[in-house]
Amino acid sequence: MLRGRAGRGAFPPSRRLDVISLASSTTTEHQQTVTRWALDDLAATLINRAHHDQAMSRSTIWRVLDEADLKPHRSVYWLNSHDPDFDAKAREICQLYIEAPAMYQRGRLLICCDEKTGMQALGRPHPTRPAEPGKPERRENDYIRYGTRTLITSFVVATGEVIGDLGATRTSVDFAAHLGHVAGRFGEIPGCDWVMDNLNTHWSLDVCRVMAELCDVPFEERGLRTGPQRRAFLTDPTHKHVFHLTPTHGSWLNQAELWFSVLGRRFLKRGDFRSMKDFEARLLAFVAEYNELHAHPYRWTYTGTPLVRGTPFSQTRRQQRQGRAWFSPRPQRFERFLYPPRPYKSQLKTTG
Repeated sequence: MLRGRAGRGAFPPSRRLDVISLASSTTTEHQQTVTRWALDDLAATLINRAHHDQAMSRSTIWRVLDEADLKPHRSVYWLNSHDPDFDAKAREICQLYIEAPAMYQRGRLLICCDEKTGMQALGRPHPTRPAEPGKPERRENDYIRYGTRTLITSFVVATGEVIGDLGATRTSVDFAAHLGHVAGRFGEIPGCDWVMDNLNTHWSLDVCRVMAELCDVPFEERGLRTGPQRRAFLTDPTHKHVFHLTPTHGSWLNQAELWFSVLGRRFLKRGDFRSMKDFEARLLAFVAEYNELHAHPYRWTYTGTPLVRGTPFSQTRRQQRQGRAWFSPRPQRFERFLYPPRPYKSQLKTTG
């Protein structure tokens, strides 16, 4: 018979390990119909599995999980790259980012290319109410959809300049035309290095034809019938313009993605447009204003070395900073009392 709830600290470390082990497993391993763990499910499973004399309450289970920094109720998407040459390709691209300023001084540009697809031009049937003291901006939930557009973008790493071509599609013909547009923008530059992902439109026959013309090399269509042949032609280091393709599922190595986040936050997220023509005009104006007032090179910190995903848990930066071998990297209560976190800005004390 269960004796009821126990007091704080009454459970041995083995019982706490049971909670952590159970929360770290899947619900299907324990014949549960739910798809994620809740506190009630954990408590019921622990009781039915071990038949302990003392039942562990929901608050105690939550406390154990909190101290272990374990959140079984949360889930995030994760995309793993299965490219066998991921590390080598990542180091090559990161080294290009480091050398971009020196390359620019020598007259060679490093350019990142990507597409922002599916940008919706949305309008609100009722006017948006501006922010007031104590009230945020209020927008009507209904919207009018005028259509979508694609922005094929090139980001100059050394200067931060953005060159974009806005259109309704992102075919290989569109991308080849964009490359010609960018190369014509920097006609005085003898050559460029281009960073882009492995989308098939980036190494199409149309792209090879444009690059052959820009590099002053013969275009032989017979030798460019397959994808590997085209990629080998575009990545030839002897050409004036050289492509550097990111590894599979490694498009985050492209710095154009950083600028797309700026575009989403500052233009698309709260946009209210009257028509597709209005959307296109305002977007092009935003790009022009960004180049004039806000363009700057990004500070790239990733060096191409393996991330925490390949580092033992005991050697992660968070554990090294805390310097403890217990389950939780969070300071214990007595540590938080004796060593409170330092404020971001010191506050001046005034004396009366």
